[in-house]
Amino acid sequence: MNPDLHRLHPYPFEKLRTLKDGLVPPAHKSPIALSIGEPKHAAPDFVLAEMTAQLRGLENYALTKGTLALREAVARWLAQRFSIATKQLDPERHILPVNGTREALFAFAQVVVNRRDDALVVMPNPFYQIYEGATFLAGAEPWFLNTWEETGFVPDFDIVPTEVWQRCQLIYLCSPGNPTGAVIGEAALRQLIALADEHDFIIASDECYSEIYFDEATPPVGLLEVAAKIGRDDFKRCVAFHSLSKRSNLPGLRSGFVAGDAEVLAEFLLYRTYHGCAMPIPTQAASIKAWGDEQHVADNRARYREKFAAVLEILSPMLDVQHPDAGFYLWAKTPDITGVDDESFARHLFVQQNVTVVPGSYLSRDTLTIDGKTVNPGANRVRMALVAPLEECIDAAQRIRNYAETLRSV
Repeated sequence: MNPDLHRLHPYPFEKLRTLKDGLVPPAHKSPIALSIGEPKHAAPDFVLAEMTAQLRGLENYALTKGTLALREAVARWLAQRFSIATKQLDPERHILPVNGTREALFAFAQVVVNRRDDALVVMPNPFYQIYEGATFLAGAEPWFLNTWEETGFVPDFDIVPTEVWQRCQLIYLCSPGNPTGAVIGEAALRQLIALADEHDFIIASDECYSEIYFDEATPPVGLLEVAAKIGRDDFKRCVAFHSLSKRSNLPGLRSGFVAGDAEVLAEFLLYRTYHGCAMPIPTQAASIKAWGDEQHVADNRARYREKFAAVLEILSPMLDVQHPDAGFYLWAKTPDITGVDDESFARHLFVQQNVTVVPGSYLSRDTLTIDGKTVNPGANRVRMALVAPLEECIDAAQRIRNYAETLRSV
């Protein structure tokens, strides 16, 4: 067996099941899960209709590279959404369909990491655990870049030691962030591109939450958008990952794309050809429809805005919780009370209110400070995914507030 398999940590939801094992919530309260980031809004009917209409496509093998029609649809969307000149995006070279970003983010490290003793992959902390697992199985070591409230939960590239950049082969970004909802700005992305040029590493920007934001006038900036602004027509060292799961409420479609550096994508395509991961033709047809429509995406954002406004009005008086820049998560602090940490908060919330949230320490790793102290940027925080219908989110928020009030009264 591959010995690196034993380096994989239990997934956060495995830890959560263990935490809840043997606990009995109140039977008179219906269960509400704010734990898994699975969109619950209805999928667009016109996308489902196209999927059904194209089922005969299952009679044919699909190309790993996907249809030209899909790659052209993606190129149009990228150009419009991120203000990139159409001539800069070649559907033949700069775009590759993938079966959701999770699969692609994992596979990407297996391609771009050169297995050697000192290979590092930099990633934010807290983070999406796929980054870490991909790093281990690519034969590299993760280097965790802690993100704190003091810096708006965005990575501070200035604190990374030069020797880390020198060993770095790949950096994962997540913007908007999971679990923080923080958006990395243009200046920071420009800085990172310059660092990638200086030290020769690849930037993998996970942008799967990029279409859930709250101000229609200021959508989150993207890596390829910044690359285009600085005149990087070949998107050298820059690769972005996008998905229909959150944007279009289609997590089961398993449809996304990777775009950017043509030389890197050519190698990724070679790997995927052997990997056997071509997107089914009906899925491609449905994806074309989804990428070509923005109204359902704007409607989706409006529903999230309504939920955040209602939930924060309920929670803010009792918990230290801020409106995120984007995404559908709340990254709330647990009350500063002796004996209350993120695990105990999640456990007792479930027992008393039948509401499930994720302890923040399950989404991050312990790291050492310069003076040898152990810190965990997810400690004493919980992640709440506002994916349920409005009424259910309001109910959950009121229950969480009721539980927090019992802690304050002790």
